[in-house]
Amino acid sequence: MALIYGLITGIVFGFLLQKARVIRYDKQLGALRLKDMTIVKFMLSNIIVGMVGIYILNDMGMVRLSVKATSIGANALGGIVFGLGWGLLGYCPGTAAGALGEGRWDALWGIGGMLVGASLFAHTYPVLKSTVYTWGNLGKITLPQMLGISHWPVIIGLVILYVLVLGWFEKKGL
Repeated sequence: MALIYGLITGIVFGFLLQKARVIRYDKQLGALRLKDMTIVKFMLSNIIVGMVGIYILNDMGMVRLSVKATSIGANALGGIVFGLGWGLLGYCPGTAAGALGEGRWDALWGIGGMLVGASLFAHTYPVLKSTVYTWGNLGKITLPQMLGISHWPVIIGLVILYVLVLGWFEKKGL
């Protein structure tokens, strides 16, 4: 059943990617050049909705959170690889799959790169775990845990911050 939920939510997410036009090359380039914040707004919206929804489900006992350990080294290295791939190809992983669904065959290069990268990661994980993952390993932490408060004040603060950032983007015509 979990696979069916995943398939359905994946199809809905792909539909929304296409409707928001974030799989367009001009939107990707605009985001990389900080001249078009359509993708940033789309992703921030997804993060806010997902964060609120997951914590509501968690508080209702319908899901259990599984926080991954924070490793500054692994996050920095992963961010660099992700950014290079996005900059070189013009698609991030999610938008590459969406672009292929829209009939853009050039996205196959990105999807192939994702598969190669995932395989490379899986094969080098034991080495990475004993090296890169230890650089700045902060353990399984969350922002509310760091602040020593309930998660809802943090969520409400982030929602307010999101609304302010969204308003600023709109004011600047981004």
